[in-house]
Amino acid sequence: MLQRMFLEHPRSVGETYLEHQRQAFGFAGAMFLAALACLLHGLVPSLFTRTGSRTIARLHDRMVVHRSARSARPTDAATLSLTTDAGA
Repeated sequence: MLQRMFLEHPRSVGETYLEHQRQAFGFAGAMFLAALACLLHGLVPSLFTRTGSRTIARLHDRMVVHRSARSARPTDAATLSLTTDAGA
């Protein structure tokens, strides 16, 4: 159960638990700041006119585009398996 709770999802996106945690915290911080900008924009429409949409685009790029690149890299286990098989 702990394996499923803490490791299954990070592995499914090609990250370790700590890598995934760092990414999630980074997203949370960016979304928090964007939320504040959107709140202020709601009060004073001339402020932060593009902050929310730029943040969404940047986070989408980080999540979708860069995750594909990270997932394509071989994991240590795959590299070890390849090296062991090559020596046999």
